[in-house]
Amino acid sequence: MNSFVSIDAVGTERLEIIRSADRLAAIEAEWMHLWHRTDGLIFQSHAWVSAWWSTVADRDQRALRIGLVWNGDRLVAVMPLAIGKRRGLRFLEWAASSYTDYGDMLVAPECSLSALQDLWAQLCDAGGFDLAFLNRLLPDAAARKIFAVGASSGIRLRPNHREEVSYRVAGHWKSGAAWLEDQSKKTRQNYRRGIKALEDIKALEETGEVKFRLLAPDEPLQPILDRLSVLKRRWLTEHSRESQLFEEGTPVLAALVDVLARAGVLRIFVLECNGVMIAVSINFIQRQVMMAFVTTYDPDYSRASPGIILIMDYIRWSIDHGLGMVDFLCGAESFKNKFATQAVTLQSVLGPRTAQGTLASVADGIRQRIRHARQRRLAPSQDVA
Repeated sequence: MNSFVSIDAVGTERLEIIRSADRLAAIEAEWMHLWHRTDGLIFQSHAWVSAWWSTVADRDQRALRIGLVWNGDRLVAVMPLAIGKRRGLRFLEWAASSYTDYGDMLVAPECSLSALQDLWAQLCDAGGFDLAFLNRLLPDAAARKIFAVGASSGIRLRPNHREEVSYRVAGHWKSGAAWLEDQSKKTRQNYRRGIKALEDIKALEETGEVKFRLLAPDEPLQPILDRLSVLKRRWLTEHSRESQLFEEGTPVLAALVDVLARAGVLRIFVLECNGVMIAVSINFIQRQVMMAFVTTYDPDYSRASPGIILIMDYIRWSIDHGLGMVDFLCGAESFKNKFATQAVTLQSVLGPRTAQGTLASVADGIRQRIRHARQRRLAPSQDVA
């Protein structure tokens, strides 16, 4: 199948749709130049999308649909999309969507809106999917430039009820210690009790120490990733969940962490007790923001809440090192809300392309209305209680 499609959009602008791994590899330099020029997040980098595509387990069930806008020989926009299958439906979605906390496109200032709209129309006309579903859109996402106004051709994307939240810690503390003192009395007490519980374990075994530290750049990553994956699989099993990212023997996690390391943004924090890693957080820094990608802990030490201790310690570290924010990325877990000073809603948009997609969209809307009706009926009794 031909991977190159071009039209004379506006002036010298032309469009391309990438469908092959070879063509994806060939445009690495141009894509990375645009990524640096637009200060893109790691999720929209060529390295992130390529790492996902080269390691995803069910690639035979997927297809690349990466839209490009060129101005002469300069790349001025990337819309990183792919087709995946779920529940019998084919979705046009962000490439690496399962591991992308903020979905978006890269757009240079000189790229015209009409070229972006025409690119979206071509991606829709290329077909191969039932529904377009683009999620985890930040309020300032570049993709909103075309979805907000609606293209004259192509699928019309409308807001979908599947919103998510991103919790952040931001404020004007002089130091990490000042941030800790600004927390509630109960939070400070729980932190110190957790430290004391770990100290008691250390004293009982008469060896080692309790230590929070940032992993050195030259330390081997694989032992850390292996330990993290084991702990994550335990947590997933206990909560009846699954994730390909942590399956034994799969290379996805190592490939994505390698992308962070090669970009120079990786920061791995660990909490150790007697030389054993009991909590770990894979983070990265971009735009003067500490972003928490994966965090886990050893449930054998749950009495001391090592995961919470680690989070509080890397928040303090971030403030002490002049960062303006700690971003917990996507997910509404209670521990994130515990420390958050901000909450940002991530929007999703959806549009059907086929009759099957339309039926699925209508059915989903009906289920959502029924759910809201039930919630309204239950609301009065809850208020009385």
